[in-house]
Amino acid sequence: MSERIYIFDTTLRDGEQVPGSQLTTEEKITIAKELEILGVDIIEAGFPVSSPGDFRSVIEISKAIREPIICALSRAKKEDIDAAGQALKYARLGRIHTGIGASDIHIRNKFNSTRELILEQAVAAVKHAKTYVEDVEFYAEDAGRADLQYLAQLTQAVIAAGATVVNIPDTTGYCLPDEYGQKIKYIYENVSNVHKATISIHCHNDLGLATANTLAGVMNGARQVEVTMNGIGERAGNTSLEEVVMAIRLHKELGLETTINAKRLFPVSQLVSKMMRMPVQANKAIVGRNAFAHSSGIHQDGFLKHSENYEIMNPHDVGVDKSSIVLTARSGRHALKHRLENLGYSFDKSELDTLYHSFLAVADIKKEINDGDLVDLVKAAA
Repeated sequence: MSERIYIFDTTLRDGEQVPGSQLTTEEKITIAKELEILGVDIIEAGFPVSSPGDFRSVIEISKAIREPIICALSRAKKEDIDAAGQALKYARLGRIHTGIGASDIHIRNKFNSTRELILEQAVAAVKHAKTYVEDVEFYAEDAGRADLQYLAQLTQAVIAAGATVVNIPDTTGYCLPDEYGQKIKYIYENVSNVHKATISIHCHNDLGLATANTLAGVMNGARQVEVTMNGIGERAGNTSLEEVVMAIRLHKELGLETTINAKRLFPVSQLVSKMMRMPVQANKAIVGRNAFAHSSGIHQDGFLKHSENYEIMNPHDVGVDKSSIVLTARSGRHALKHRLENLGYSFDKSELDTLYHSFLAVADIKKEINDGDLVDLVKAAA
């Protein structure tokens, strides 16, 4: 039986930190409802102490959502935790996500503190959060650059204080996959009470390695992944929900599963893109407009013979209507013949060769040929 990976979606919190992409409370509720239908396990609804708007959003999302856990972020400060606890009062299942920097870079340069004082503050924060909710997640910020022994000590202490989840984030997107996977493995091997909590991973994409690092983390024991739709988020973004879900789904040898309804991935991606005014890059894995598009003649020929030659998943599985054959100057005769047949035209080899040369001349000028262009070519050849 496959092991469950819990999907913690932070589109409405970390994802919304992208400049110019802020959402109203009503827009957040709309997205939260779609995330619930999608099948995410936890929705991080906001950072209540940061603004009245975020406080209200957490309250209203808590009222609107029934199945997922609703999570509110806080720093390891009493006033933050109080705000989070108050904002979650209507949540059927509430979680406070509190934490503090774990790397010496953060401890010295951000908090002007010491490892010992940070440890005390972390434990106190978890204990205070437990007065509001049973489910408390602790984040060890910048764990990707933290000393391993200290990170293990910190993890041990917050679990002993009552943390039900411990987040080991690569906050700055610094780690390489093997390095990050070994970090998670070290936690499991050196924290004696680790079985009392879920280890979570939250990776940023500064080096383009967020998804790779997340998969390395789950392969080494982590059972919660913190992700966003379309990989949006601070700086270069977060781990992409759709990439992790489909990697787990396709690689059954990992022995892992999620409860995500993959057929909802593309529609939810489009909704988030529209509401946050963030276009999805064309070559974005899974949900980009070119993810199932073929323009090279060699690829088109192989795809038309058997789709699995160039597609590792069926577009319908992620909510995309169909694959597309894009006609350009790189396209071959097979693709041209296929599109012409779709339009109701049939030609013998000699006729097709003549038409193909005319097609290439137009394609060099127009770059991409549409059905109207093909009809014009056929009429000109008649």
